[in-house]
Amino acid sequence: MNLQSSDSFPNVAVIGAGAAGYFAAITCAESFRRARVVILEASRQPLYKVGISGGGRCNVTNNNFEIERLLQGYPRGHKELIGPFQRFATRDTVNWFAARGVKLKAEADGRMFPISDDSATIIKCLEEAAEKAGVHVWLHARVDAVQTREISGFTISLKEGEVQEFDRVLIATGSSPSGYKIAQSLGHTIVPPVPSLFTFNIKDNRLRDFAGLSFEDAHLELRFPDDKHLKWSGPLLITHWGLSGPAVLKLSAWGARLLYASRYQAELVVNFLGTMSNADVLQRMRDYRNEFPKRTIVGHNFLPIVKRYWERTVRRAGIDDDTSWSHITREQMQQIADELTQAVFVVTGKGEFKDEFVTAGGVKLKEVDFRSMESRLRPGLYFAGEVLDIDGITGGYNFQAAWSTGWVAGKSIGLVQDYGKNESGNQGTENNDE
Repeated sequence: MNLQSSDSFPNVAVIGAGAAGYFAAITCAESFRRARVVILEASRQPLYKVGISGGGRCNVTNNNFEIERLLQGYPRGHKELIGPFQRFATRDTVNWFAARGVKLKAEADGRMFPISDDSATIIKCLEEAAEKAGVHVWLHARVDAVQTREISGFTISLKEGEVQEFDRVLIATGSSPSGYKIAQSLGHTIVPPVPSLFTFNIKDNRLRDFAGLSFEDAHLELRFPDDKHLKWSGPLLITHWGLSGPAVLKLSAWGARLLYASRYQAELVVNFLGTMSNADVLQRMRDYRNEFPKRTIVGHNFLPIVKRYWERTVRRAGIDDDTSWSHITREQMQQIADELTQAVFVVTGKGEFKDEFVTAGGVKLKEVDFRSMESRLRPGLYFAGEVLDIDGITGGYNFQAAWSTGWVAGKSIGLVQDYGKNESGNQGTENNDE
């Protein structure tokens, strides 16, 4: 493996063959045709997370086309992403793939997938675009160290003992510790990574035998011993080990650091009826009792909740199957209302979100110029994707951050005066093929 440097155009090394790395490499190679771009990937399987995302369908992005709304999906990094999103956001992602023969579709929850419902479609598109642009992909190329050269550029040492010299280096290693190690060796601060996007482990008899049961619009409040609390609403799912679903995953993202600090011990208050308050439920029960006093309580559920969960909740209040509404006590109505609108569960730990592991943490954002994704500490060093202290909630947000930061890095990495004219013939300006 060897790439000779040019006097006028840079050799660019992209460390990491994930979404951000591929997108940056393609963008750079397409924009600066004579730049030499190589992706260094430690494993034998590039674009691994792209393949497993969305259950193998690849949740490419979210259909929030308004930047202000899109930014609301990022617990960390939303301010820094304003600039990159103004240059390349959701609509640009949709257009980019469409221009290469891949159409995306939006689902009711905002997630966007290829119309093929197959992540292989996205992988093939990226690989073909990289090959067409002349990007070199080196697999089993595990980077051991990156060092700055005396005058300019970098020396990259591979685990196999090979040494290569590059003019510019982009780190796009995702949440891999190897990327953090390289960035730290070059002077960058690493915000300690902690898990994000995970389920809650809850052992509670109220949830027993209900695995797979879902609630369309639940309201959750996570409470910590120091009086801190977080709220989120959305679909909720009961699992064999506790609670999951989009509402829990998004709450875990926003509360990632608080949960880590509390060793994943917290109280979770659940309103299974969403916006319906405790007082609302009590009033509806009184109205129903007055209108249908002879009907049984267990057999007649008039609230927007799954029948099985209603029956369990009513029986927990000490109500027999043949008890009529005319015989319900005030205390029993209060207990039912409490269990449906402000049920308290104890979170005892976290579960992993399958293989789609996302972290909160990474390269400190103040040390990166988001106009170019270049390091403020080491000229010629760039970052893109999850190696940065940026993470999004579930729903395509993490991939969109990867596409956007990768695109900005790719457009910027060849814009260096040292390299004279690019293909457009202009000093330090880009040859924009978009």
